[in-house]
Amino acid sequence: MSDEITVVAILKTKAGCEETVAKAMAACTAPSRAEATNHQYVPNRDLDDPQTLIFIERWASRQALADHMETPHFKALAAALEGQLAAPLQIHILQPVAGA
Repeated sequence: MSDEITVVAILKTKAGCEETVAKAMAACTAPSRAEATNHQYVPNRDLDDPQTLIFIERWASRQALADHMETPHFKALAAALEGQLAAPLQIHILQPVAGA
């Protein structure tokens, strides 16, 4: 099995903070995609709940994700999110089910 992981990060914003969070996510996108170990980095908006924004990401490994979380652009995103979220960030780290 490959070490590659898929990450689903769910951000539930406070009312009125949706666009601020969306802009912070967008600012982190290009530099994250430029990381050699990144295979996908897509910010999304939940069409049925505008206060829910979701990153869908693919990384070469858990270590690649850990390295990403130490980059200046990720740290800038984390700082921009302070006080903007209504709930703690949810991060799901996934791999395909064997044989599926």
